[in-house]
Amino acid sequence: AKTFSLGLRLMEEEKQRAVWAIYVWCRRTDELVDGSIATHITPTTLNKWEERLDQIFEGYAFDELDATLADTAAKFPVGKQGFKDMIEGMRMDLYKSRYQNFEELKEYCYRVAGTVGLMTTPVMGISEDSKMPVNEVLDAAVSLGIALQLTNILRDVGEDARLRDRIYLPLDELAEFGLTEADIFAGKVDDRWREFMKFQIKRAREYFEIAKEGIGSLDPKVRWAVWGAGKVYGEILDAIEANDYDNLSQRAYVPRWKKFMLLPVAFIQTLMM
Repeated sequence: AKTFSLGLRLMEEEKQRAVWAIYVWCRRTDELVDGSIATHITPTTLNKWEERLDQIFEGYAFDELDATLADTAAKFPVGKQGFKDMIEGMRMDLYKSRYQNFEELKEYCYRVAGTVGLMTTPVMGISEDSKMPVNEVLDAAVSLGIALQLTNILRDVGEDARLRDRIYLPLDELAEFGLTEADIFAGKVDDRWREFMKFQIKRAREYFEIAKEGIGSLDPKVRWAVWGAGKVYGEILDAIEANDYDNLSQRAYVPRWKKFMLLPVAFIQTLMM
């Protein structure tokens, strides 16, 4: 959330408000399954939340936060499908706590995070000089969301296992490295785990690189904001490496001072996109 807010401040005011409205809706949706009332949430609750979304897109608001999203949907060509797909991701969290392979995990990452790229790209706008087809720009935006979610997952492996009994890692890949769920719950960081984490981090970085290719096609006024947030978030992967790949007993983070140091770097990189 802090990294997102940092990137948001770099946008022009109207787009700030619109992206913020989308972000707030996403947070409220996530809180349904991960917040203080999560134990009381049922599929019926999410069905009602989806019905409420339909009404928002028709211009009806239940509160001020709904109204800001309705205003965004009226002002920008924001499609509804990304929002619905995110709700589907929340439904997955109600019944699914293990992922057999990366294809399953990727689908989850798309739904809970890649969708944000679909929601926000119409607000941010695509440059008139873009040589990349619109569908490829959107694919890159989805890739950024997947990269961010994979980073979240790698940061929170130990916490998710201990507190929520969730393992957001491909079980088949875990087995390929000679590891089991028991190793995660035991907090065992050995050479097998380090090699496994190197593999997972490499893949997350590949998604950041795909995303970077599309950011150069966005409106020049928003490129710094988007890549700035991505650059700062990607630093979490470096922090995991600095912790000797121990994400089972500790949570990697990027200090505030380092986040601000990375912004000028991100700005220079966007000038070359």
